[in-house]
Amino acid sequence: MTQNTPGSSTIVIIGSGLAGYTLIREIRKLDKAAPITLITREPGYFYSKPMLSTALASKKEASQLITTASEGMASQLGIDILAQTDVSAIDTAAQKLQTSAGPISYGKLVLALGADQIQIPLEGNAVSEVLTVNDLEDYEKFRKLIAGKKKVAILGAGLIGCEFANDLALGGYEVDVIDLAPQVLGRLLPEPAAKALQDKLSESGVRWHFSTTVQAVNRNGDTLEMKLANGHSISCDVALSAVGLKPRLDLANAAGIKTGVGIQVNRHLETSSSNIYSLGDCAEVDGLVLPYVMPIMQAARALAPTLLGQVTALSYPAMPVMVKTPALPTVVSPPAKGADGQWKTTTIEGGIEARFEAPDGKLLGFALMGAATSQRATLTKELPPLLQ
Repeated sequence: MTQNTPGSSTIVIIGSGLAGYTLIREIRKLDKAAPITLITREPGYFYSKPMLSTALASKKEASQLITTASEGMASQLGIDILAQTDVSAIDTAAQKLQTSAGPISYGKLVLALGADQIQIPLEGNAVSEVLTVNDLEDYEKFRKLIAGKKKVAILGAGLIGCEFANDLALGGYEVDVIDLAPQVLGRLLPEPAAKALQDKLSESGVRWHFSTTVQAVNRNGDTLEMKLANGHSISCDVALSAVGLKPRLDLANAAGIKTGVGIQVNRHLETSSSNIYSLGDCAEVDGLVLPYVMPIMQAARALAPTLLGQVTALSYPAMPVMVKTPALPTVVSPPAKGADGQWKTTTIEGGIEARFEAPDGKLLGFALMGAATSQRATLTKELPPLLQ
């Protein structure tokens, strides 16, 4: 639904996820009229992606997670939306995109491409039946497949795996979770905190299979048989892979834009190509790839004025991550990679407070569970910023 042809002054944003739409909202706070075109492979509607892992317990169908249709977003924000449109190439010299809707010129280009679920190599005749949920359409397919079924196996005990496990257990499903790590949230929680979350989810009916991985998935009549590396087997109706995310880099790589783990940007969110910027799950800022809501908000607030000519550097305060596990609500702010210190865990009534402290006692990270989550605001103020 395009009203005018994007041109040399147009801000073109690729990606209609939280990063793309949050950025547009931030631009509109500063400038109501700047021409903006949003290009997306999706239908262009707005929905809350974090709600995908809690929709079952809240009794919401996939379609009920859409808060605004594409047309509503276009008129509300005063933008042109090219929905269900693929971008195949970026000509950085001519500042032009090749798309399935024809060539599009840009003044400034923002890559808000998101990330894909990592696919682990599997054997067996039912590998193609292992699902990933990365957007609303994936989720709709997943919900249709689990309707009337009983057993779901989840590959991965990270953030998404634990949230889905809790949601499915609340929905009355039998859930098996398999992970190579010896505990849940291996990169985020100290062992005693992880054990507490595992125990609470076990009480909800979740079964854990740690320190192993899935080798093969085979269809056997109505069920899937998952062969684990430890020699055990699990039978399930539906298998969901949630082993982590990898930033979408193909478009940037093909255009000669520098990438590492993500699309590399400086503190102004500029890529190595002039007039091209990136934010969200696909972007790597000073070596940090942070696929969470708060970093997206911070990045959008910095990038909006920059795109309008008021160059603004991004800084990251401490940004705790909420783990949506009603069995044991959890908030975690992990210490910086390689930080010198140790975890000190205290059990309080109805919860756990784990502090990661430097040798001088300074707080560098925390994990709060249950009743201890009330300490989030107080402890966050003590933490150093992630990027000053």
